[in-house]
Amino acid sequence: MRRLVVFNMMSLDGFIADSRGDMSWARRHDEEWNSFVAGNASGEAVLVFGRVTYEMMAGYWPTPLAMENAPTVAKRMNELVGEMKRLKAEPGADMVILGSASIVRQLTDARLIDEYQIALSPIALGSGKSMFSQLADRANLTLGSARTFRNGYVFLSYQRTGSGEPA
Repeated sequence: MRRLVVFNMMSLDGFIADSRGDMSWARRHDEEWNSFVAGNASGEAVLVFGRVTYEMMAGYWPTPLAMENAPTVAKRMNELVGEMKRLKAEPGADMVILGSASIVRQLTDARLIDEYQIALSPIALGSGKSMFSQLADRANLTLGSARTFRNGYVFLSYQRTGSGEPA
């Protein structure tokens, strides 16, 4: 069974982008960090990205209002979870989500994400986009590993905990 992993840069106050969607603050690269990222990305994982249009609509389509106003469209827009369940059940390389906060929220709620890799950046943004805002329920996680870097980043790897099958 494939695993689904999230990799995101995050500010100390929990944002993956500032209030304007800017992520330039996440570029504190040096030789040690670049080597780590290259090694982490060298596997055969399938990359999963959200589309800009999807991100604009993702806050609306899972709502009861969307189901009432446009049930057919809402059903199609929300099929991401079912598709991800199908893909995870197939043999093949792991899948990695980069960015895409709305998709992370949906798949976290469905308990389909196996690992959260967070590169914590030594900056506080004050406001911005969070990949964990508006979760339907808590996401219980266990720290798998942590590593500090000279540039101030801390890499954290968390695994989903709890019993039961994905929702």
